[in-house]
Amino acid sequence: MSAAWGKCYDPTGARYGVPAYPWRLAPEGLATRRQLRALGLRPGGQPIQAQVMRANRRTGGMRIAYLYRVDLAMPVRPMTSRKWGALALAMLARRTCPVCRLDVGYCISRKYGMCGMCITAEEHQSAA
Repeated sequence: MSAAWGKCYDPTGARYGVPAYPWRLAPEGLATRRQLRALGLRPGGQPIQAQVMRANRRTGGMRIAYLYRVDLAMPVRPMTSRKWGALALAMLARRTCPVCRLDVGYCISRKYGMCGMCITAEEHQSAA
């Protein structure tokens, strides 16, 4: 048994307060938020039942995903027309370049804060 696996395996919850399992070794009937969403469910206010842990090689720490019981999960609330409208406006704002005010058809990079055409134009102006 590796040291990383030993840190991740705590089925009683004595070390972390909730049961902890190594990556991909959680018991049946538990799922992450993403797995619940893929099933059309949401946690529905239930507390965290367990967690899966995995060693992170980059930082030396642990990556954690919380698990919820599938049998206590509730169905996802349907989107209303107002929510769809708000989402459409938010996506339009992300696609609109603040410099040229055009809808460029893709989400503007937060790194540059402008569309590709404006970046190119700015590079040509600074080079001249």
